[in-house]
Amino acid sequence: MQKATSPQKVSIMKFTRLPAPYAGLLMPMILSILMTFVVSGVATVNNLGFAPEFAPSWMSAWAVSWVIAFPTLLVALPITRRIVQALVKPA
Repeated sequence: MQKATSPQKVSIMKFTRLPAPYAGLLMPMILSILMTFVVSGVATVNNLGFAPEFAPSWMSAWAVSWVIAFPTLLVALPITRRIVQALVKPA
C-alpha cells in the first residue's frame, strides 16, 4: 500500500525575503502606497468623474501624494504608537 503524499507547493515567483530590520521601513511604504492609491483615486473621481483624463490625472495625483505620505508616515508612526500605548491598558 502506497502512502499518500501531500502535493508540493508550486511557487510561480521566487524572491529573496528581506531581513527583519527592514520591516520598520517596508510596512509604512506599503501602507502609504495602498492608502494614497485609494484616496487619490476617490478624490480624482470626485473632481473629474470617469472622464478620458481620469487615469493620467489619478496616477499624477497618486505620485505626488505618495511622495508626501511616505515620509509623513515614517515620522508619524512612532508618535502614533506612543499615543496608542498611552491610551490602551497593557495586556
